[in-house]
Amino acid sequence: MVTQAAPSPAVEHITPAGKSEELQEEDVAVIIVDHGSRLRESNNMLFEFADLYRNTTGRSFVEVAHMELASPSIADAMGKVAARGAKKVIVAPYFLSRGRHIQEDIPALVAAAQKDHPDLECTIAEPIGIDPLMAQLIEHRVTASLGASS
Repeated sequence: MVTQAAPSPAVEHITPAGKSEELQEEDVAVIIVDHGSRLRESNNMLFEFADLYRNTTGRSFVEVAHMELASPSIADAMGKVAARGAKKVIVAPYFLSRGRHIQEDIPALVAAAQKDHPDLECTIAEPIGIDPLMAQLIEHRVTASLGASS
C-alpha cells in the first residue's frame, strides 16, 4: 500500500536524521524523485542534490529517480532499495507544488513499482511547497542577482 504524507508545517531549520524506535535508519530508504529531462546535465543535478541531502541530514540510504525521460526510474530505485534491505521507503518529490505529477503520476508509478516489492512500506512525502526556507532562498538569489547586475 502506498500512502501520501499529510501536509507538514513550514520547516524552520534542517536537523540531522534521528533514529526511530520502530525502524532503524538503515531500514528506511529515501528516494528523491524529480521530473527527469532529456538533458544529462539537468538529470545530474538530482545526483548532486542527493549528495547534498546525505551530507546535510546524515542519511545514507538515499537513491534518486526520475519520473520520466531518464534513468533511473522509480521502479529502478525501488528495486535497488529493496535489494539493500529497506523496510520502509519515503518517496520525496523534488517538485514545488501538488500538481498532477504529485497527485496522480508519481503515486501510480510508486504503486506499480511496489507490486514487485509488496513487503516494502511506501509513503510519498509532500512536495517542497510554500516554506519560509524557500522564501529565504529566493531572496538570496535576488540579492545575488542585484549584486551581479551592478
